[in-house]
Amino acid sequence: MPKNKTHKGTAKRVRKTGTGKLMRQQAGLRHRLEVKSRKEKRDLSGTVDVAKPDVKRVNKLLGH
Repeated sequence: MPKNKTHKGTAKRVRKTGTGKLMRQQAGLRHRLEVKSRKEKRDLSGTVDVAKPDVKRVNKLLGH
């Protein structure tokens, strides 16, 4: 069987933690920042888990 290639677009957006969880940045912090409140911008910063229904698909894209 040939090896699976890593999807480089996904690899740049998602990282795997030591425990195997998939982490990603939240969307919505790139433009129109003057409209958003401080709290909204603060809540959008940082990383969050990949949604549970997407984990299997993202793992396949990463070649895991």
